[in-house]
Amino acid sequence: MSATTFHLPFLSSSDEFEVVGVSTRRAEVVRAERPNLPVYATAEQLIDQVDADLVIITAPNDVHAALTRRALEAGRHVLVEKPFVVHSEQGFELIALAEKAQRVLSVFHNRRWDGDFLTLRRIMDDGVVGKVQILESRFDRFRPQVRERWREQPGEGAGIWYDLGPHLVDQALCLFGVPDAVTACLRALRHGSSVCDYFHVQFHYADKEVQLGSRPFTASPNLRFQLLGDLGTFVKYGFDPQEERLKQGCIPIADEWARDDAARYGQLYGATDGQVVPTELGGYQQFFRGLADAVQGQGPPPVTAAEALAVIQLLELAERSHAARRTLNVDASAWPRTAG
Repeated sequence: MSATTFHLPFLSSSDEFEVVGVSTRRAEVVRAERPNLPVYATAEQLIDQVDADLVIITAPNDVHAALTRRALEAGRHVLVEKPFVVHSEQGFELIALAEKAQRVLSVFHNRRWDGDFLTLRRIMDDGVVGKVQILESRFDRFRPQVRERWREQPGEGAGIWYDLGPHLVDQALCLFGVPDAVTACLRALRHGSSVCDYFHVQFHYADKEVQLGSRPFTASPNLRFQLLGDLGTFVKYGFDPQEERLKQGCIPIADEWARDDAARYGQLYGATDGQVVPTELGGYQQFFRGLADAVQGQGPPPVTAAEALAVIQLLELAERSHAARRTLNVDASAWPRTAG
């Protein structure tokens, strides 16, 4: 799903990229849709044999580190799906390897280019809600039954905290940097669930609180953001439309493809009145433009591996907080640079 939804549409519609190989267990599907595209039986064969500058890794989370290491050692630039790795030690190792090989290593934190997130940033930059006191950032869904897929089965990097959590953590780091402390509740609430399918995680900063959450039982309209300041509140419901449009086969050629529907715009409330806030124009194609520039030596990667590693460290700290049933302080001095 990741390759066909989030990567191939942009690679195929860009003049900067040419897809020269794919590895999959569903070779017949690829051959039916792209008969001239070489298909490799395993990811290892693709990395070792394909004539490519860049390898994109969309495999399950628990093999991200091994495949990224193999691609870097083969002299490839690498884009890996989020989460970057499942253990922070792996991330430090891969960053050092990429630096030694002088290869680009980036992680697909595409939600930085969601229109609702860009709107949130603009509202903060404009100061219309005043001094930010609380941000609630959610990714709720209505999925009350456990599905037969690797993300919902026991294993390293499985569960919703490592699936949706990286998006929310990365956005919080972009806005505010590393928090001072973390309090987390990570649970399996659905009948028959053996991995995390619910989380409520609190990032504590000196002058604000950030609440990150996901619930599998939300059949009502989904709150995406609630930003509270001393001058007002911004509220946004519903998800950015890009993922759903890509699933429906939208070809992201013109930037307008990512425009939010007017009916889904957010609301800004002051002490006595409210107003509709048009959603900023997002677009995941901006990530791929930045990636092409980075591979060609014309700029930094759109998301650095160090930024993605900070996400992993917070995922791990939240797990430790849940296990200890208490708030844990953050030692930011030991962390890589972040986007904040």
